[in-house]
Amino acid sequence: MNVAVDAMGGDHAPEMVVQGAVAAVSELGIDITLVGHEKKIAKALDTRPAHGHISFHHCEDVVEMDESPLKALRGKKDASIKVAFDLVKGGHADAVISAGNSGATLAAGVLALGRIEGVERPAIATIIPTERGRVVLIDVGANVDCRPAQLFQFGVMAQAFACSCLGITNPKVGLLNIGEEESKGNEQARLTHELFDKSELNFVGNVEGRDILMDVVDIVVCDGFVGNIVLKLIEGNVEVMGRLIERELKSSFFGRVALALGRRPIDRFKRKLDYEEQGGGPLLGINGVGVICHGCSSAKAIKNAISMAAQYVNSMVLEKMSLQLKASKIG
Repeated sequence: MNVAVDAMGGDHAPEMVVQGAVAAVSELGIDITLVGHEKKIAKALDTRPAHGHISFHHCEDVVEMDESPLKALRGKKDASIKVAFDLVKGGHADAVISAGNSGATLAAGVLALGRIEGVERPAIATIIPTERGRVVLIDVGANVDCRPAQLFQFGVMAQAFACSCLGITNPKVGLLNIGEEESKGNEQARLTHELFDKSELNFVGNVEGRDILMDVVDIVVCDGFVGNIVLKLIEGNVEVMGRLIERELKSSFFGRVALALGRRPIDRFKRKLDYEEQGGGPLLGINGVGVICHGCSSAKAIKNAISMAAQYVNSMVLEKMSLQLKASKIG
């Protein structure tokens, strides 16, 4: 197993990315190829002891977070994210992870590896902890405007991912809407509902935003505009709620006693909802394995994203996704 890591992508690159890669090698036994400016990577690597196999693939350019993805990739043939996917294309790596420009990661993956047969648009999925388990939310930012057929494909891809990587048997699929009734929502939602209803997926109908965290379904399908807002709203709520709880407990003597006694359960609660535990979101639909991380990812998040990418490769989700798309009525 060799994972190509875009060492120059992200707000804290290359330091945090390199530290996460070192942790993955040491703890998971995964070979890593750090892609980017070799001198800058080597300088960051000096801050952490490396145990295991870490190699470098030098390149000069990087796609900045505020650049237009396609324009940047056309002008920067030696960009780290493009080179990373080219390593997979050439058989020198099995997967790519990046905390850089997500649009550039998506575009580089499609340009280098192409799409799985039947997929019109790849999508970014993410795993969100729920009351008793977890739910896959798709799409969370790759596609702002979607046709019903594309939303249906997102559901098919997410089902293959949930079965293969998460071990969920016959996952329940819901379509995010403003109400549970079939007639609710815009034309896009109503036509998408019809496609799911006619399919062999375990479709339970429309779900509302409040249902996402309540274990009503295993998969929630929406376009990338809505999905990205939902994801960031949940992340923001988790962070704020944690601070509010601690603030209230610290405001009284008995609260401070309760906080001291309950520190371990509170920490476990925070870890369960922490995005760093997942690491990143799989890029579903490209003919290869890619994981997109938060731009502000810590070393822990990078390590867990590498772990996710390795699991994605080992579970053969690409093959299963392809078979399900061919078996579906659309693809």
